[in-house]
Amino acid sequence: MKKICMFILLLFPVWCFAQQSPYENNVYSPSIKSVQFYNTKKNPSFPIIRLGSGEQVELDFDDLRGGTKYFYYTIEHCDGDWNSSNLATTEYLTGFNEDKILDYSYSSATFQKYTHYTIKLPNSNIAPKISGNYILKVYEDDDPNKIVLTRKLYVVNDKVSIAADIATSSDLNLRNSNQKINFQLNYGNLVVQNPSTDLRIWVMQNQRDETGQFTTQPQYIRGNQLIYEDLNTNDFPGRNEFRHFDTRTLRLKSESISAIYKDTANTVVLLTDQSRNVPNYVQNFDNDGNYYIINQDGSGNPTVDADYTHLYFSLNANKTSADGTAYIVGKFNDYKLDDRSKMDYDARGKFFTHLFLKQGVYDYEYVWVDNATKKPDDTVLEGNYFETENGYQILVYYHPPTARWEELVGYRVLNNAKTK
Repeated sequence: MKKICMFILLLFPVWCFAQQSPYENNVYSPSIKSVQFYNTKKNPSFPIIRLGSGEQVELDFDDLRGGTKYFYYTIEHCDGDWNSSNLATTEYLTGFNEDKILDYSYSSATFQKYTHYTIKLPNSNIAPKISGNYILKVYEDDDPNKIVLTRKLYVVNDKVSIAADIATSSDLNLRNSNQKINFQLNYGNLVVQNPSTDLRIWVMQNQRDETGQFTTQPQYIRGNQLIYEDLNTNDFPGRNEFRHFDTRTLRLKSESISAIYKDTANTVVLLTDQSRNVPNYVQNFDNDGNYYIINQDGSGNPTVDADYTHLYFSLNANKTSADGTAYIVGKFNDYKLDDRSKMDYDARGKFFTHLFLKQGVYDYEYVWVDNATKKPDDTVLEGNYFETENGYQILVYYHPPTARWEELVGYRVLNNAKTK
């Protein structure tokens, strides 16, 4: 079944362990690293463009095998649940069905050799014709069965206006931990016969699919205005600010680094992390889970002169492997809970793991999977506070009465520190 996971958020998100699906953000080849996908106005940013606006998204990735490989790409239209819309390519694309990646460059003066590849969309060869969700697929040797990575792309055609705000939870028991999202839609000239079936609104926290939920039933209707302020919906755990580490330079130790070794490879040992599930919130700057590729030791082009580093993490969780398993996640690994993000447990009573990442600044957090419940939870080790700064993405999907696909007709970003 192509359908991915519809996430229904009650108190904590329902997480999906990584599945090999072509309709979600995934990296399928171990040689593909440092995948970034963003609107070219800002890196990093949400990969959304406005239809016919001239805006572009950029995909960047490294192939650690080096040399020149033959990568091709295409995009496919999907519905709001990330199922294929089953449309002919001529219905949603202008130009060709696929294209070859011709923009690549080789690493320079690095221990780890790699080739860096770049795509910008839309371009003269491939461009979306209609709004909606698209999955970008990159595959090798012009063989669609040899997929190396997939990314979610959003194309919006603004037809609704969105007003939104962040309030404290309506549940007295959640006032100290949760953030309530209320919003109103004005659908203008759209033909909306039944708002509960014609419109669906997806809200997620910090661009994280596993936190998202659909809202379909408005609480009130006032002419062309729909009010979504039900007490029991869009009540999100505030969670905590992300942890971070900084490897922009390997000449000096940053605040979270214990030791740096340089021989035939770069090795960085980070200080042991502690559980942050404490009674009171502690303010800390973060990048909402994102990461930046930066190299202050190089020639000024980190896409090819930033090196890769063996990073060693350890965590004092005040728990053992008999209680459960810890995972380390962030935008750098698409928040996937799999063997690559799973931490081992040692005789010293700590969880540990090793990652191989490009130089830069990274946000990350720990997710706990309890052996008894088998439910992943990122608040057990990190804490949960209503004061946490978070960004929320609101996307409005519309199914026209006679259409065979869903359009993306509205987008709004909300932040409890500032409105963007």
